[in-house]
Amino acid sequence: MERLVAVIVGLTLVLIGKAASYSGHPLLSRIAFGSCANQSAPQPIWDAINKFDPQVFIWLGDNIYGDIRRPFKILGKERTIGPWKNVPRFIPSSHSQMLSRYNMAKNIPGYSRLRANAKVIGTWDDHDYGLNDAGKEFPAKTTNQRLLLDFLDEPLHSPRRKQAGVYTSYTFGSPGKQVKVISNLSATTGPLFYMESWGRFPKERDRLFKLIRDSKRDGVFFISGDVHFGEITRYDCAAGYPLYDITSSGLTQAVEEVLPSPLHFIVRFLAWFTPSTMRVINQNCRYRSCTYGKPNFGAIEIDWDAFPVKLKIEVRDINGLPVIGVDISLSELQAWNSTNKAGQDRRQCSLEVMLPWIVRHRLAILIYAVLALLLLALVGLICAAILVCQVCLRKCKID
Repeated sequence: MERLVAVIVGLTLVLIGKAASYSGHPLLSRIAFGSCANQSAPQPIWDAINKFDPQVFIWLGDNIYGDIRRPFKILGKERTIGPWKNVPRFIPSSHSQMLSRYNMAKNIPGYSRLRANAKVIGTWDDHDYGLNDAGKEFPAKTTNQRLLLDFLDEPLHSPRRKQAGVYTSYTFGSPGKQVKVISNLSATTGPLFYMESWGRFPKERDRLFKLIRDSKRDGVFFISGDVHFGEITRYDCAAGYPLYDITSSGLTQAVEEVLPSPLHFIVRFLAWFTPSTMRVINQNCRYRSCTYGKPNFGAIEIDWDAFPVKLKIEVRDINGLPVIGVDISLSELQAWNSTNKAGQDRRQCSLEVMLPWIVRHRLAILIYAVLALLLLALVGLICAAILVCQVCLRKCKID
């Protein structure tokens, strides 16, 4: 019996928890997912998501931006960055402000159409938890949990309304053709292999890998958000088969959006220059870096009629066109067997932390080198201006 298990990054104990069963649901073949949606920003991407016509949509966090962000200030009474910082950059909103922002997000026309046609599930990240990078010490976590569950239309009798945290799992489809979604994303955990990620917690990550191996779970892959760009990564040496992590971020927030269009090439170059041992590089990438820094969403299509079952997993742009993608057969997501060639399928087995120091930090070295050159150029211009002024003064005295 084949069983497909889709896992949202950040799981561990919910693998053995009781799932919310939707076994009577029609065969699940289209799933969309996304993250990082500022409720105050335009959200035209819902048109593309609705056109994809998913049966299930999964929120991966930062579903709203509920906290208050102060502007960058190096000088002044309230300094939010720099060596003289004296106030936090982010502060929490009041309960009424959080409620207002959730209501604004829930009533966006495109999202309202999606809610009418698809099952919406999901988790939270830090900004909808209530405060950037907040943890268990955050005092408003309980009331904000209730607001999130209201936003997701969680039933009033749901166990999620009685527990501390929003972890849960869902099973869709009939035995033999099931999709299981497991969600236990903490407020500061992003992709499995990147930046603000489980990669920063190697013991916990290894425990997760061990859980997958020991439970003999085939068909596991991850979806994640948070980092404001899209990519697909793969790690071959954890579970006996390749583990994929598909990152989609964000629906409105994206790294290229902070720069004018003529400067987008800088972001793409930096993404290409950043070392990555696990990023999937193939012909399906729009850009050479195989990352995408504009608004995007994730799309999963499952062909249950194929033998073996086929999965098409993509990151798509605001028009619904694929920008990164990978085609996987379900047989690939099974513990090593005679169809797997060890030398071929165990390519991506090193983590970024295992790279030589100079390679791991080459982006920082490049940035500091550029800043040093700019500083030298500025000093040179100042010196040249001083020399020109001195020459002019001497000439005036002679005249």
